[in-house]
Amino acid sequence: MSKRHTTKPSGPSQRQLRVGEMLRHALSEILMRGEIRDPDLDDTPVTVTQVIPSPDMRHATVFCEPLGGKNADLIVAALNKHKGFVRGLLGKTIALKFTPELRFIEDKSFAEAQRIEDILKSSRVQRDLQAQREKEKE
Repeated sequence: MSKRHTTKPSGPSQRQLRVGEMLRHALSEILMRGEIRDPDLDDTPVTVTQVIPSPDMRHATVFCEPLGGKNADLIVAALNKHKGFVRGLLGKTIALKFTPELRFIEDKSFAEAQRIEDILKSSRVQRDLQAQREKEKE
């Protein structure tokens, strides 16, 4: 008897990626149209950076960021408060057997990228890089 080696996939499946991208586009359109009536969301453009559906497609985590990153906690809380309404709008837009439950989370990757950029531009790092260049010239 030969043994079969079964390995778990090491990331999201192609279907998850495809559905996540479809959900991202649909959510972006819904947010752009401004159909959610909430004073916290008025006049605040929100970017949906990524949507990760669960393997069974019943739940989806939506990573989003308000333009400029200001009041992100307030915006994400407002989106989570209206997630049922957004899910209803989403169900009319997409062609899936089930419309996934949504969970909105702030995408902190922009803030992290800015923090790294600030560190790299700092005088200490520039000084160290200059010292390294001088050593290499010797």
